[in-house]
Amino acid sequence: MESLQSLIEHYGYFAVFVGCFLEGETVLVLGGFAAHMGYLSLPGVIATAAVAGFVGDQVLFWIGRRWGETIFARHPKLAALRPRATQLLDKYGGWAAFGLRFMVGMRLAGAIAIGAAGFPQHRFLPANAAGATVWAVLIGSAGYAFGQAFTLFLERARHLELAAFAALAVIGVVTVFLLRKRRRQWAGASAPR
Repeated sequence: MESLQSLIEHYGYFAVFVGCFLEGETVLVLGGFAAHMGYLSLPGVIATAAVAGFVGDQVLFWIGRRWGETIFARHPKLAALRPRATQLLDKYGGWAAFGLRFMVGMRLAGAIAIGAAGFPQHRFLPANAAGATVWAVLIGSAGYAFGQAFTLFLERARHLELAAFAALAVIGVVTVFLLRKRRRQWAGASAPR
């Protein structure tokens, strides 16, 4: 049986690619964390995420161009996000294609809406590439920094292990005592008189 480290080393970049192709933030943060732990390389995680995010949004753009109206008609939750995406596209043009991936829940609906709106491919492509790159760097680096902060916290908190264990033991004893007391009260209340 393979160890967790071995699984991450063998399939980590594939997992980052698939996760970032589909949606991505959580997977990318975990990829950055895995890079901090030494299982993956941070530049590799960032490059993989940037390519996957770019390709994923290009596919969504073309899906929107071809089947956008049908998708919005069949999926009311996506359709509810369309006006916001269209408003941003009207106001900011290509910058909307760059920035929608940073808005929670808007990546999928945004790329489809931009495609459905007939936005020119030659303007979407560079904005999507820039957005995917910046997104991968920021979120991947945040995962790496989170890993560093978490490791520092554990190192500093190591001296608190005994106190934490003692606190858990006290809570456990008090809980058992209170449950026994409550059980005796229930037994006394239900006893025949």
